[in-house]
Amino acid sequence: MQQNHYDVIVVGGAATGSSVAYFLSANSDFDGSVLVIEKDPTYQKSATTLSAASIRHQFSTPENIQMSQFGTEFLRTFSEQLATAEDRPDAAFHEGGYLFLATSAGQSTLEHNHSVQKSLGVDVVMLSPDAIAARFPWMNTDDLAAGTLGLSGEGWLDAYGMMQGLRKKAIAQGATYLQAEVTHLLAEGARTTGVRLTDGASFTCDTLINAAGTAAPRLAQQVGITLPVQSRKRCVFYVQCPQTLPDCPMVIDPSGAYFRPEGQGFIAGIAPSPDNDPETFDFDVQHELFEDLLWPILARRVPAFEALRCNHSWAGHYDMNMIDQNVIIGPHPSMKNLLFASGFSGHGMQQGPAVGRALSELIIYGNYRSLDLSRMGWGRILTNQPVVERNVV
Repeated sequence: MQQNHYDVIVVGGAATGSSVAYFLSANSDFDGSVLVIEKDPTYQKSATTLSAASIRHQFSTPENIQMSQFGTEFLRTFSEQLATAEDRPDAAFHEGGYLFLATSAGQSTLEHNHSVQKSLGVDVVMLSPDAIAARFPWMNTDDLAAGTLGLSGEGWLDAYGMMQGLRKKAIAQGATYLQAEVTHLLAEGARTTGVRLTDGASFTCDTLINAAGTAAPRLAQQVGITLPVQSRKRCVFYVQCPQTLPDCPMVIDPSGAYFRPEGQGFIAGIAPSPDNDPETFDFDVQHELFEDLLWPILARRVPAFEALRCNHSWAGHYDMNMIDQNVIIGPHPSMKNLLFASGFSGHGMQQGPAVGRALSELIIYGNYRSLDLSRMGWGRILTNQPVVERNVV
């Protein structure tokens, strides 16, 4: 018979929610119970599954850099750490690197970001246009002023495999997973007390974590908290090209378009223009985005891409923090036993391990121990002091 009270309830069981469950249940200083509530155990529509499944250290915000650095450390020993008696998961992490390109208009920003990254030990190098052309002869560099290339630690992986590895290990360590949808957060005064589900069942808890992605603002509003997060659709296109591109990294064009190898082809994408980027929850692919905007950019950057063929495509959602495009982590001052992991703005999968570890430390010890993420909490939101991330892809 299932219990009705848990020490910790996590709403949302994708990369972040499962990471919280894993780090809590792995810590010998925690002897409590954990319930993870996930409405879709297939994860077919989760941001993790539908993402570009990449990890980078080339951010402008120190905390983002450090979170992804931990993500890399975690992935490098993933199979060993998350092995169970029945399974040895493989996140298929490939350190192929990121290459950020800049024209003269963006060179100073690139140089500033590079300086921040180097100060934190990122293995990244600044390249001139000639050096880029020599290293990647298949690329057109005529309009470029500089580029930065990650030499190690950055790359791409099997996001679904990573998430399932976390989930299975958390379960093996005692966490409970429940397929259900939370309709209401329950509260008494300045404390949340639990959740109610679509079937009317309810569960109580001592600590509640809102890791519900694009559904997080609706749940927060039920207890009087306005979470400045909106759902933004992002489309990914799988393309094939007759010509190979040796040693191709994840390339970030000055336009914001990206592409990287995937199987026998490439995945690519670009954010729509701000005036064509409303809040939306549908999964309809914006095919015109590829034909009218993305393909011409790709063909200019890589002449061989003139012959691209788009084989298939899909759409997912960013839980976009509309204040500064950075995660909001930790308790809200009006309800301190309600913790948030929201507004990842496309960086949730790669930051999931660090955020899961951080929230577990807050719950167990009352403070951050491994990495201080205090600056990424609600304080900056409520005082309108954004910590702006310049490298949102």
